[in-house]
Amino acid sequence: MTERLDDRTVLVTGANGGLGHEFVRQALDRGARRVYATARRPRDWGDERIVPLALDLTDPASVAAAAGAAPDVDVLINNAGIAPADDYSVLTGDEEVLHRIFETNYLGTVRVAKAFAPVLRANGGGAILNVLSLAAWLPLPTAYAASKAAAWSATNALRTELADQGTTVTGLFVGMVDTPMADRFDVPKVSPASVVEQGYDGVATGAFEVLADDNTRLVKSLLSARAEELNATFAEAVSIIKP
Repeated sequence: MTERLDDRTVLVTGANGGLGHEFVRQALDRGARRVYATARRPRDWGDERIVPLALDLTDPASVAAAAGAAPDVDVLINNAGIAPADDYSVLTGDEEVLHRIFETNYLGTVRVAKAFAPVLRANGGGAILNVLSLAAWLPLPTAYAASKAAAWSATNALRTELADQGTTVTGLFVGMVDTPMADRFDVPKVSPASVVEQGYDGVATGAFEVLADDNTRLVKSLLSARAEELNATFAEAVSIIKP
């Protein structure tokens, strides 16, 4: 299924990355009128329908400025995030790394949603898509997994709080995607095109959650099992993040 986004105005965070680039491209393919392609260092896209916009999720002033510069947004794609290579232990890891991850993946996501909530309301309600991870459900000893678990909880909270203004909130759950962020992992990966296609279909239909690959669907199906069983099933997954 490919749902349309005719005449919608989309803002994508982390637009310069592999997944972000695909969000920009597919929004236009689906008929979006304009796409704000945001990044800390925005680039020229060579397309008048794409508006480069500076946005640093960790800087409240930058987020507020972006919301002011994009008053016509009715679809917000919270895609930006980080997964540092030195994040492999919540027990022994550098606390500064933990702060950086949560500042981006959790607080950054919430900060952008809060800033654009009034914009979405003014434009009829609109939609938010938060890019999450199956890591939120796995026994991974990383700050990244913890930050995505927190972002999952925030996604559910935002859905509840924004329902009255007509804003839908969709969580897009993914495993390993074939982007530079996952280059260091020698495991099967899904394509960015497939993930984004499913994500936009979820936005268009108002889905609460989109499970974008087989591994994610498997993990979700096992969440009702005993925690001991889940840990045993995915012990190998835990091993791949060790240095």
